[in-house]
Amino acid sequence: MRTALRFGLLLTALLWNSGEAGAADLTVKQVVEALVKASPEQPADFAGRDLSLLDLSDIDFKKANLAGADLYGTDISHSNLSGTNLSGARLDRSVIIGADFAGANMSQASLLRPAAFSSFDILTGEAPRFVGANLAGARLFGRFSKADWHGANLAMAQMGADRSTDIGLRNLSRTELAGCDLAGVRLSGADLRGALLTFANLRGADLSGSNLARADLSRADLSGANLTGADLSGSDLDGTILRGVAGLSSVHGLDTAHNRDKAIE
Repeated sequence: MRTALRFGLLLTALLWNSGEAGAADLTVKQVVEALVKASPEQPADFAGRDLSLLDLSDIDFKKANLAGADLYGTDISHSNLSGTNLSGARLDRSVIIGADFAGANMSQASLLRPAAFSSFDILTGEAPRFVGANLAGARLFGRFSKADWHGANLAMAQMGADRSTDIGLRNLSRTELAGCDLAGVRLSGADLRGALLTFANLRGADLSGSNLARADLSRADLSGANLTGADLSGSDLDGTILRGVAGLSSVHGLDTAHNRDKAIE
């Protein structure tokens, strides 16, 4: 069943990618062989290589160098990418079901509309992990609900909807981070316009200068978070926990937030 689902996701990526990218630089066999030969002292180097549309699922990348690599539509579901260098990499339309990006360097990477779940159901066991990853300045747009982002760096990350995120299917109108563990995450200056953050754990998160306009923060826990200079214009604060929040008096657009009277302070 899982193989069939992966094939369907890869086929979708291929159809949407028609005419956009050529054949990958390496075969799956060559990638695996390079990883087998790699060592902690000399990890495999795929920097700048085209690995688009390959089935690289269930693979241990052993902290490989994937800086600037093209992973468009690539199936990396259930693969271990922890500690890898994915800075500036393109992971748009990739299949990331159950992938582990813990501690990876994903700064300036592009992760637009990946397939993080095998169906419309949001299953915790399928959610990717970004614990401690560096996603500073990264571009993300998609369904990431229930993913673990604990301790990640998302400073200046672009997660709001705009024309640059429109690369195919239009049934997704905003980044979904519902129920995510974002405790202690650095989101300073991040673009979270319209993001779905219901029931998210944002305890102690740094949201200073972030753009949360029209974001749905219903039932989210922002206890001890830093909101200095953040923009909450038109956001939904129904049941949002704001206890011990720093910089609340400097928040922009708080008077236009929906359900402001239902926030818990």
